[in-house]
Amino acid sequence: MLETTSVLTIPDLTQPAGWLPLVFALVLALAMLAYVILDGYDLGVGILLRRAHDEAHKDAMIASIGPFWDANETWLVLGVGVLLVAFPMAHGVILGALYLPVALMLVALTLRGVAFDFRVKARLEHRALWDRAFYTGSLLAAWSQGFMLGSLVTGFASDWGSQLFNALIGLCLVAAYCLLGAGWLIMKTEGALQLKAVRWAKGSLWLTGAGVAAISMATPWVSQRIFDKWFSLPQVMLLLPIPAMTVALFVVIARSLKRLPTRLAQHNQYGAAVPFAGTVGVLLLAFYGLSYSLFPWLVVDQLTIWRAASSPEALMMIFYGVVVVLPVIIGYTVFAYRVFWGKSTALHY
Repeated sequence: MLETTSVLTIPDLTQPAGWLPLVFALVLALAMLAYVILDGYDLGVGILLRRAHDEAHKDAMIASIGPFWDANETWLVLGVGVLLVAFPMAHGVILGALYLPVALMLVALTLRGVAFDFRVKARLEHRALWDRAFYTGSLLAAWSQGFMLGSLVTGFASDWGSQLFNALIGLCLVAAYCLLGAGWLIMKTEGALQLKAVRWAKGSLWLTGAGVAAISMATPWVSQRIFDKWFSLPQVMLLLPIPAMTVALFVVIARSLKRLPTRLAQHNQYGAAVPFAGTVGVLLLAFYGLSYSLFPWLVVDQLTIWRAASSPEALMMIFYGVVVVLPVIIGYTVFAYRVFWGKSTALHY
C-alpha cells in the first residue's frame, strides 16, 4: 500500500500532463456510472427472478432484458480498460486490494452469462436449474460490486469494522439493483407481473436508502480533507441541495409506488416510469457526491489521478482511440434502447 501523502500537487492544467488525466478520469467516471445504471437494472432483474414463481413471468422478465444485458457490460470493460492503461499505478493498488471480490464478480458474471444462454437451450425440466444459476450469478456480482464500493470509501482498510461495513454496502447495493430492476419491470411489463414488480420495489426502497445514508456518513470520516470539503463554510450551504434532493427523490418514489397499484389495476400506465427514473436520479446524486468527495484521489489520501497517470505521450495516443470508441459505444447504446423502446413482447423459443 502506498504511503499517505499530505501534499496535493496539481500540475499545470494547460499542459497535456495536467488535462489528459482529467479527461480520462471523466471517461472512467462516465463508464462506471453508465455500468451501475444500465447493468444494475438487469442484475436486479436477475436477482428478482427468484421471486417469480410463474414460468410465464420468468420468461417475461428475461425478455425485458434480453436485447440489452450483455451490451450493458461493455461499460465495465471500458472502465477497467481505462483504469489499466491510463492509471496503471492505481490499477495495481485497487485491484491488488480487491483481488478476491473482483475474482468473485468475474466468476459470477461468467455464471450469469452461461445460465442466460443455456436457459434457452435447456429442456423444460432443467430450466429451473439455469434460472437458479442466473439468480446466483446476479446476486454474487451485485454483492461483490457493493463490497468493492465500500472498500473504496474506507480506503481499502482491512480491519474487521471496515470489512463489516463493506459487506453491508454489498447488501445495500443488491437492494439498489433490485429497486432498479423492479422499476425496469414496471416500465416494460403489464398485468400481474407489473403489480408484483411494484411490491418488489417497495421491499427494496428503504434498504437502498440505508446504503446511500451509510456511504454519505462514512465518507467524510475517512479523511479530514473530505470532511472539510463538505462541512466548511460556505461549502456546506452550497452542497446542501444534494442530500435534500436525494431525500426528495426517495419520497417521490415511495409515493409513486403507493399510488401505482390503483392506477395499474385500472390499466392506467401514467407514472409507470417514475420509480425507475427516480432511482436513476438517486444514483446520479449519490455518484456526484462520492465523486466530489474523492476527487482528485483515486485512492483516498494516497494516490491522485496525476500521480497515477501514464506518461503524457501514452495518454495522448490512448486519447485518440477514446475519441473514436466512446461515441460508437454511446451511439449503439442509444440506438439499441431506441429500437426496443416500449413494452417487451412475449418470449418465444
